[in-house]
Amino acid sequence: MPRFSIIVPSHGVTGRLSQALDSVLAQSFGDFELIPVCDAPEAPAADVVAGYAERDSRVAPVHSPPSGGLAGARNSGMRAAAGAYLLFLDCDDLLVPGALAALDARLAETGDVDVLYVEHERVPWWEGEPSNPAAPLLAGTPAGAFSPDQVPALTGVQLPAWSAAYRRTFLVEQQLTFPEGHFTDVGFGGSVTLKAEKVAVLRQAVVRHLVRRQGSRLALPGEHHLELLAQTDLVLTRAAEQGLSADRLVPLFEQLFAAVLKTAVHPKRLPAKRRIFFRLASRLYRRHRPPGHRMPGGSLGVQHRLLATGAYTAFRALRGVNQSASKAAEHLPRPRMVRTRLRYAANLRRPLDPNLAVYCAYWGRGYACNPAAIHARARELAPHLRSVFLVEPDQAHTVPQDIEHAVIGSAKYWDVLARATYLVNNANFADAVVKRPGSVHLSTQHGTPLKKMGVDQATYPVVAAATGSFSKLLARIDRWDYNLTSNRHSTQMWERAFPAAHETLEYGYPRNDVYYTATAADVARIRAELGIPEGKTAVLYAPTHRDYHTGFDTGLDLEAFCEEAGEDVVVLLRAHYFYDQGTARNTGRIIDVTAHRSSEDVCLAADALITDYSSIMFDYANLDRPVVVYADDWDVYRETRGVYFDLMEVPPGPVARTPGELARVFRDGSWASPESTAARAAFRERFCQFDDGRAAERVVRRVLLGEPPESIPPVIPLAERTPAPVPALVRN
Repeated sequence: MPRFSIIVPSHGVTGRLSQALDSVLAQSFGDFELIPVCDAPEAPAADVVAGYAERDSRVAPVHSPPSGGLAGARNSGMRAAAGAYLLFLDCDDLLVPGALAALDARLAETGDVDVLYVEHERVPWWEGEPSNPAAPLLAGTPAGAFSPDQVPALTGVQLPAWSAAYRRTFLVEQQLTFPEGHFTDVGFGGSVTLKAEKVAVLRQAVVRHLVRRQGSRLALPGEHHLELLAQTDLVLTRAAEQGLSADRLVPLFEQLFAAVLKTAVHPKRLPAKRRIFFRLASRLYRRHRPPGHRMPGGSLGVQHRLLATGAYTAFRALRGVNQSASKAAEHLPRPRMVRTRLRYAANLRRPLDPNLAVYCAYWGRGYACNPAAIHARARELAPHLRSVFLVEPDQAHTVPQDIEHAVIGSAKYWDVLARATYLVNNANFADAVVKRPGSVHLSTQHGTPLKKMGVDQATYPVVAAATGSFSKLLARIDRWDYNLTSNRHSTQMWERAFPAAHETLEYGYPRNDVYYTATAADVARIRAELGIPEGKTAVLYAPTHRDYHTGFDTGLDLEAFCEEAGEDVVVLLRAHYFYDQGTARNTGRIIDVTAHRSSEDVCLAADALITDYSSIMFDYANLDRPVVVYADDWDVYRETRGVYFDLMEVPPGPVARTPGELARVFRDGSWASPESTAARAAFRERFCQFDDGRAAERVVRRVLLGEPPESIPPVIPLAERTPAPVPALVRN
C-alpha cells in the first residue's frame, strides 16, 4: 500500500496538466501512486496522461465522464486509490519540492490523524507576491494531534480540498465523498471536519495554486451560485443531526454565510435570479441560525439583519455601493482622425449586421492563410453572408477582383468593424476595435507553436521587448470567442500562452485543406508558375525569423548547397513574411518565392523541405514528404526565444548542424531514407491530428452557421487520409 494517493482531475485545464504531474513525479519521496482522472480515453488529457503512464508505473489513470464534474472526478479517483492518505491536486496546482517528504515526516510525528491540514501558496498568474491564505486559518492550533472541538474556528469550509491530506480508511468508514454540483469543496470540507476525531496541522506550504487569469470558474456569472446554498444546507443539516456544540456551530454558521453574503452582494455573479438566491438564503439563515447567535457589528451586521428578515429591496440598495468597484473598464475606440472616431462611435450604437463577416490575415498583408480559406468555403456554404477582407493600402492590389475588401484605416474599415457580427483573424485586430455583445470573434492562429508565444514570452527579454505591452495583448485575446487549433499540442500551448475564456475548436487549419484536396494537375501548374525546371528536385528552404538578428540572412550559402547536394537540386527560397519585399531575388539555381502569395502553393510544389525552427514544418508534414532540419544555432535560439519542446529529440527527419552535413543528407539520399520516413510518421501522428481537408467546412458550419458541435463533420483518421500527389509522381 503506497503512503499517498494523489488524485488529479483534468477536465478543462489540459494545458497545465503536465506541470501538475511533473511536480508530483519530481518529489524526493517516492512512495505514492498518481491518479490522473480524464474525461474519456479519447479526451485531450488522456493523450498527455498516456505518455506518463508508459514511463512511470506509479501513474494509474482513471476515467470519469464530464457530466460528473469535479466531484465525480475526485470520487472516481478515491474509489481507485489504495494509499494510506489521499491528496487532491487540481491541474492549476503544483506540489512544492519536498512536499511529500514533509507530509510523511509530520504524520510520523502526529500519528494516524484523520486529516492533516496544510498551508498553500496562492500565486497570481501574472505578477505580485504569492499569498498564503491558509496560514491565518491554521495559526494558533495545537502543536500535536488534536480534536476539532479544541479549535472551533477550524471548520474546513474555508479550505480547498487540496489544502489537506485525508486518511483513506477514515473517509471510507464515514462514507465521505464529494457532494455533487458546484462548490463541492465547501460540502466536503465541512463534512470531513464534522466527522473527524483527530486532526493535525502542518504549518508549511505544500501546494502552490496557480491562479488562472480568468479566475475561478465558480466566480463566473451564472445560476450555479444557487448550489452554494445547497452545500451550505448540507453541512449545517449534518451538523444539526450530529448535535454539534454551540461552540463549533456558531463559527461554522458564520463562515458559511460569509460566503453566501459575498455572493449575494457581488454585482455580477447573479445576473439573473438574484431575488431567488436572496430569498432561499434568507430561509436557510432562519432555519439554521444557532440559538443565541449574536450578529456581527458594522456593515456586515447590517447584511446579516437584512438577510434574516428577508428585506431584499433594502439589501439591494445596500449592495449598490459595491457596483462602482466591480465595474469593468471599457476600451474606447480610438481611430486617429476625429471625424472617423465619431463615425465609428456612432456605428457602434447601430445594430450588428447579422450577415456581415470581416476577415484579416497577417495584419492586412493580403488574402492569405486560414482567414482566406474560411472565406472561400463560406462563399459556398454561407452565400448569404457579406464578406469583407481587410488589407493594408499597399496590398489592396493583391486581393482577387471578385472579393470585397476594405483598406485598413479607411472609413469603410471602421464601418464594417463596428457592425460585423463575425470577425475572423489569424493575428489580432487593432487595439481600438471594440468587442460588441453578440459579435463572434474567431482567432485562427497561423502556425503550430514550437517557439514560446503570448504571455509565455514574458521571461525572454529580447522577445518581450519586441512584443510590447502584455496588458494590451491580453485585452486583445479577451475579445476571442473561439480559438482554432490543428493538434492537441497547440490546444495545450495556446491555453497557456493565451489565457482567456474563449472556446477551443480542434478542427484543423483551413489553409491546410489544400494539402488533401489538390490534384496532380494543381501540383504541375504551380511548379510551372514558379518556374521550376522540368525534372528537377525542388527543395523548399524556409528559415524562420531570429529575434536576435536585424534584417534577413539566409544563414546558408544556397548556391554552394546546390552544387554539393546534386545537379538536379534547385532551391525555393522563402524568407519569413517579415522580410517580404514584394519582389523576387532569383539567382542561378535559387528561385525566390518569398513574395508568392500562397505558402501552401509553394509547399505543394516542393519535393522536400529544409527549415530550421519555422512552423511551416508542421503544415508541410501533412504532405508526408521529406523534411530536413538545419539547426546550426539551436542552442542559441532555444535560450533566447524559448521553445515548448526539444525539436532535436523529436525531429520530422534528419538533422544537420553544418552546411556540409546538410548537403551530405541530400547527396547520399538520407533525406528520403526509411529512417527519415519513420521520424516523419511519428511527427505527423503528433502534429497532423486535425488537418484532413475539411477544416474550413467545420469552421464555417460551427462559427458562421451556428451548427451544434455534434453535427460538425468528424476528423478523418490520419491513416485514412490521402495527401496531394508528390511532384515526382506528377513528373513521371
